[in-house]
Amino acid sequence: MIDPLFWLGLSILLVAVSLTAVLVTAIPALQEVARAARSAEKLFDTLRRDLPPTLEAIRLTGLEISELTDDVSDGVKSASQVVKQVDKSIDGAKKQAQKVEVSTRSVFAGVTAAWKTFSRTPNRRTERLAASQRELMSSSNRLDYEPVESSTDSEDEETGLEPYQGYNPNQELPSWVNSGKEEE
Repeated sequence: MIDPLFWLGLSILLVAVSLTAVLVTAIPALQEVARAARSAEKLFDTLRRDLPPTLEAIRLTGLEISELTDDVSDGVKSASQVVKQVDKSIDGAKKQAQKVEVSTRSVFAGVTAAWKTFSRTPNRRTERLAASQRELMSSSNRLDYEPVESSTDSEDEETGLEPYQGYNPNQELPSWVNSGKEEE
């Protein structure tokens, strides 16, 4: 009998020693689990406290970014419109410069032609006139105007021009000059 009781006592002793060893090794592990639980609780409290304002700030930041994106796109659109207007203005300025260039050439050509015309001698001018115009000029020279006497025969020696034949104020005007005044 001793024999089974001995084995029973020995097995209970071994179970007690095993449980004691398990408890001795489990106590630090349980303490670490308790510390981890406290840290997790603190983390959850911090998240519960700080996460909603952070999420709200992130949401507001997203809204501000979308507003800024809209403002930037509006700015780009207005800048492109300004560039188009500047381009149109430059084209208009180019066209006006071309018009001014053409006008300047025309004025210069006119001044050149006038200079050539005025610098020619009167004989050359009358050579180009048509026959009917020469007759008119010769008949208008024959009116009651008296030519001013000149020291040269046909042309001035220095300029090569004929002397001026002016109007004598002591002389009576032709009848056709007075006829226009009477009709009014």
